[in-house]
Amino acid sequence: MSATPVDSLASALSALDVPCERTTPGEFEETLAEHCRGPAVGVPLEGVDAALSGTDVTVDPTPAELDAATTGVTQASFAVADYGSVVIPTTETGTELVSLFVDRHVAVLDEADVLPGMEAAFDRFGEELRAEAGSGIVATGPSATADMGELVRGAHGPSEVRVIVLEGDDE
Repeated sequence: MSATPVDSLASALSALDVPCERTTPGEFEETLAEHCRGPAVGVPLEGVDAALSGTDVTVDPTPAELDAATTGVTQASFAVADYGSVVIPTTETGTELVSLFVDRHVAVLDEADVLPGMEAAFDRFGEELRAEAGSGIVATGPSATADMGELVRGAHGPSEVRVIVLEGDDE
């Protein structure tokens, strides 16, 4: 039996010390609560069967709320299973800011948006860029650098990353 793209993503993320939690839309709020450290901020989740309205996450945060936040919750456009990467879109609601200016980033995506490899990712990213003339961040694990010696996490973004994959439905 071959691994599914979600299985491959979970394996690649595990190698990066990034927890990958699979959940259903009905269990999303409880699953998210396990991965948030307060205060938490986020942006509206669109195109997935989940919302932040029933959680302790402040949606559309002010600059002060973003500055004070420990956790940021965003939707990923898609993931690249082979690399353990999530693609965070640049949006008017500030998705990239919420994903970068926090200690812990929680990326949420639908299982259908987990692509097996870079070829599929380039095709998908190209489609999105042509359709929206936008951009995105390809994030693979926590921010880290060893430019000045020892490895430092959180140098250019979050020091912790979590991924929540929405699978199936509750019907």
